[in-house]
Amino acid sequence: MPDEDSEPDRLVLLAGTANADLADAMAAELHTTLAARTVTRFPDSELRVSIEDTVRDADVFLVQPTTPPSDGHLLEALLLADAARRAGAARLTAVMPYVAYARQGRRAAGREPVGGRLVADLLRTAGFERVVAVDLHTPAVEGFFAMPVEHLSAVPLLARGVRADGHPPVDVVVAPDLGAVKLAERYAALLRLPMAVVPKMRLSGTEVKVRAVVGDVHGRRPLVIDDMISTGGTIEAAVRALLAAGCAPAVSVAATHGLLVGGAVDRLHALPIERLLVTDSVPIGHDLPLPVERVSLAPLLATVIRRLHRGESLADLFAH
Repeated sequence: MPDEDSEPDRLVLLAGTANADLADAMAAELHTTLAARTVTRFPDSELRVSIEDTVRDADVFLVQPTTPPSDGHLLEALLLADAARRAGAARLTAVMPYVAYARQGRRAAGREPVGGRLVADLLRTAGFERVVAVDLHTPAVEGFFAMPVEHLSAVPLLARGVRADGHPPVDVVVAPDLGAVKLAERYAALLRLPMAVVPKMRLSGTEVKVRAVVGDVHGRRPLVIDDMISTGGTIEAAVRALLAAGCAPAVSVAATHGLLVGGAVDRLHALPIERLLVTDSVPIGHDLPLPVERVSLAPLLATVIRRLHRGESLADLFAH
């Protein structure tokens, strides 16, 4: 390994298999090529990774959001990091726009793990010295990491997409639960719109029950926001509550991470959603029966990588 006081002068962009399109777009933004690597499996299903290009004394940025299947993509990131560290990389940064297990930041019952803390410890053990994340589901998870976490926000990008020319306007920003109120406040400030909240009670992993809508939505075109859409249960319950409260039957939805698992596509397809804005932090099929609009994170992440490599500030990009 190089001397601790030396600074790596060569940037290497490495990517796992979780989101090839995003990695390629980032490489184009950085005017570079992805480092060659292979990811295969042994006959017994064990992952095998190998880095084909030299990374010795380099500033290595590994692009690997822990998208579903999150377990496999997380392990792949850990193995690639270990391979880079053993090959003499000067510094390792995990570029994880979507960080799995961030919802597991505490024990809801007595005999459960704190998954967010465990993932943070695993990344540190693998050799990562820094993590770049976008809109963590639970910001408090940042405190689990014993290394710097560059917590970025896609809200300005998505808000810009909402305001793009040629699209119908929105009249009110809606938080689909109390946990999204601060996020909704950021959208409302950027869009200069009033806010409403749909308090909910979660019944299971896919079912939620909502209370009365707080705020004036009657006759207004709502923008329902969230940091992520998993099964779509929260969005579905919020939209149905808004319709019952007399909102205009033309709804827009914006979320950073569009996981769309567990029947989410069918749930959202049954709703009067005109626009569904998500980033490319998670790969999404192009043949979905939904009005999906993708906002790319590649320019933002490329800017972050460039600044980190040069030792420049990221203060204007943080999620806080």
